[in-house]
Amino acid sequence: MEYSGFGELATTIKQTNITSNGSNITCSRDSRINQILFPVAYSILFIAGSLMNGLAITVFFQLPSKSNFIIFLKNSVISDTLMIMTFPFKILGDAKLGLWPLKGFACRFTSVVFYFTMYISIIFLGLITIDRYKKTVKPFDNSCSKNLLSAKILSACIWIIMFLLSLPNMILTNKPLTPKSVRSCAHLKSKFGLIWHEIVSYTCLIIFWVTFAVIVICYLLITKKLFQSYKRTRREPTQSRKRVNMKVFIIIGVFFISFVPYHFARIPYTLSQTRDGFRCVSQYTLFYVKESTLFLSSMNACLDPFIYFFLCRSFRNSLITMWKKKQACLSAYTRRRASKRYNISNTETKI
Repeated sequence: MEYSGFGELATTIKQTNITSNGSNITCSRDSRINQILFPVAYSILFIAGSLMNGLAITVFFQLPSKSNFIIFLKNSVISDTLMIMTFPFKILGDAKLGLWPLKGFACRFTSVVFYFTMYISIIFLGLITIDRYKKTVKPFDNSCSKNLLSAKILSACIWIIMFLLSLPNMILTNKPLTPKSVRSCAHLKSKFGLIWHEIVSYTCLIIFWVTFAVIVICYLLITKKLFQSYKRTRREPTQSRKRVNMKVFIIIGVFFISFVPYHFARIPYTLSQTRDGFRCVSQYTLFYVKESTLFLSSMNACLDPFIYFFLCRSFRNSLITMWKKKQACLSAYTRRRASKRYNISNTETKI
């Protein structure tokens, strides 16, 4: 089983179909999609994600960690930022600009960091969902927000466990780099490295499906609670209450847009690479579906800031305050420049 730089099966699939008259037809793939379209798309994502998460970091680390919710959000923005830092290596690797040592570096390090941070983001989305569920069911109960030490310890354990799980993938990708060997990251892995990679892949799938179940159950319970509240009052909630209720659902929206398509596409794609009976056209179609849904997973780094803005009042207020200060400073600077030009003009007139 071969793997590409980002933990998946190799993208350089070679298959020969034999027709009824015995002639060989080699399947081909439109390289423009993989070498131009995806690098351009990831470049846009890299620029947008860098700006949005840079701003989020600036705001978040001015805020005290006064609730579990803010602690989980801070961990999420760190994870997203690390993921974004891996994009240039994928861009250059997919564009095939002849930088094969860079491809080897991506196989050993940045591809591992990409998936490492992806599944950390998934875990923290699950924790944020649980926190929002508790807040919806018991809106006036502050007990869960007071135990900040537990949230910090839990966050640290998640990072440590995921790092220890991912580290062998870096260490065991230890074969010599050559222009030929870097075509597939599997060629750089030791025998045990391939086994460990498979173990990690199954572990990550378990993480996703457990988190998926937790999020779905929590949102079913949240919906039930909101419906019961509506039935109890026997009247439509105010418009402002409707907005508050709908904001909670942004988490499940981000999760389903970012991670669900990829993990559903991954199943038939893996089968197409490990089982017979798939035609070349089917294999390549599934490959592009997998790559497209992987791009959606990468978009999570740009979608998470919407969670910060709509669900975290402290983040939103700090961002608005920062914007007003910037506008005030810009206005003051503009007035000083205008006053200076006016004084110079008066001086020249008198002369």
